[in-house]
Amino acid sequence: MGPSEHLREQLGDHLFRRESGRIVATLTRIFGVHNLALAEDVVQDAFCRALEVWKFRGVPENPSAWLMVTAKNRALDVLRRERTARTFAPELGRFLESEWTLSPAVEENFAPHAIKDDQLRMMFSCCHPRLPEEAQVALMLHILCGFTVDEVAAAFVSSHAAIEKRITRAKKVLAGSKKLFDIGDSRDFAARLPAVHSALYLLFNEGYHGASAESAVRAELCREAMRLAALLREHPLAATPATFALSALMSLHAARLPARLNASGELCALGDQDRSQWDARLAGEGQKLLDLSASGPDLTEYHLEAAIAWAHAVAPRAEDTDWGMIVSLYDKLMAIRHSPVVALNRAIAIAQRHGPERGLEEIRAIANSDRLASYPFYHAALGEFELRAGRADAARDHFRAALALARSPMEHRFLEQRVQTCTDALSSLRFTAKVPIG
Repeated sequence: MGPSEHLREQLGDHLFRRESGRIVATLTRIFGVHNLALAEDVVQDAFCRALEVWKFRGVPENPSAWLMVTAKNRALDVLRRERTARTFAPELGRFLESEWTLSPAVEENFAPHAIKDDQLRMMFSCCHPRLPEEAQVALMLHILCGFTVDEVAAAFVSSHAAIEKRITRAKKVLAGSKKLFDIGDSRDFAARLPAVHSALYLLFNEGYHGASAESAVRAELCREAMRLAALLREHPLAATPATFALSALMSLHAARLPARLNASGELCALGDQDRSQWDARLAGEGQKLLDLSASGPDLTEYHLEAAIAWAHAVAPRAEDTDWGMIVSLYDKLMAIRHSPVVALNRAIAIAQRHGPERGLEEIRAIANSDRLASYPFYHAALGEFELRAGRADAARDHFRAALALARSPMEHRFLEQRVQTCTDALSSLRFTAKVPIG
C-alpha cells in the first residue's frame, strides 16, 4: 500500500478525496502550476501531520479547517525557505517576495471564495487543449478529485501502467503552463467546458456504477461530483444548459441511491427497488435543475439522460414506467452519442415495452457489440431476457459469463443469485417432466 492509500485508509476516503483536491488547487495557485509536485507534497505532509496529531488528540470538530490551516502554515514555511531558490506563481510573485506581504497574500488565497475559484481554475487547467480528452479527464480525476491511479484505470477500463504514463505526460504539459487557467477568459472557457463536464460525469458514474473492488455503490464519489458541478453552476460562464442538465442527471440518479442496496446490503435491480426509500428532496432538486436546463436551444446527451432518469423518478411503481417515452429518449440519445452501452440500454427499454424476444433481437443487432464483451451487464441482460423467454439453460450460461466479469463482491453475489434462479428453474422443469400426467 502506497503512502496516499495508507492515509486514505486511516483518515477516511471521503475526507482525503475532498480535501486533497481543494488544498492542491489552492497551493498550485500560490506556488504556480509548474510546482504542482510541490503542492502535492505539501498536501501529503498535511495529512501525515493529521495522522500524528489526531491519533493522540482525537479528530478535531472541524477536520477540514484543521487541514487547511496546517497546509497554509506549511506553505508559508516552504515559501520562506525556497523563495530565493525557485520561482512561484508569476501573478503573485511580488507579494511572495516580501515578508510584509507574504502572509496576507497566502491568507487571501485560503479564503473560502478563493478556494472555490481555485478549484474551478484547476478544473479548466486540467483540460488543456494540448491534451487529448482522455488525458484531460484522467488528470482532473487524479488531481482535483483525489482518484488513485488504480481508480482512474478502473474508470477508463485500462491498466495501471497505461494510466500512470498518461497522467505523468499530462502533468508535464500542465507544468509547462505559465499559470492556472483564467476563469474570467470567456474565449477559452466555452472550449474547455465539455471536457470538464465529461470528467464530472465519469466521477459520478464511478460512484454509481463503479468497478471498485470494495463496493458496487460509492455514494461519496457521487456527492463529490455533485459538489463540483454545483461550483460550475455558481460561475456565470459555466452556468450553461448543459451544466444544469448534468447536475439534474446527478440529482435524479442520486435520489435512487438509498434503494440501490437492499436490507442485506445486496444490489437491487431498478424494478425491484422500494421506491418509498428514494430521496424525494433530491428528486425534486433534479426536476428543478432539469427545468433550468431547458433555458436555451441546446439539447445535449446530459439533457436526454436526465430526462430518462426523470421518467423513472416520476413512476410511483415499476409497472407505471412510461417505457415508450424512455425508448424515444434513447433514440434521440443514439443520434447524439451512438455507443454500444447506449444501444444496450435502449434494447433493455425496448424489451420492457415489447417483451424479451424483441429485446434479444435488439441486443444482437448492436453494432460493435464486441466492445461490450468485458461488460458484465451485457451478458446479464442477455441472461435476463433468455430467462423471461423461458430458456433457463441459455440464461444460466449468460449469467455465468457475467459472473466471471463481476467487478465487486456485490455484483458477484447479485449474479450468483441469478445463476441460482436459473438452476432452480431447470430443476423445477426436470421434476415436472418426471411427474405423470392424469
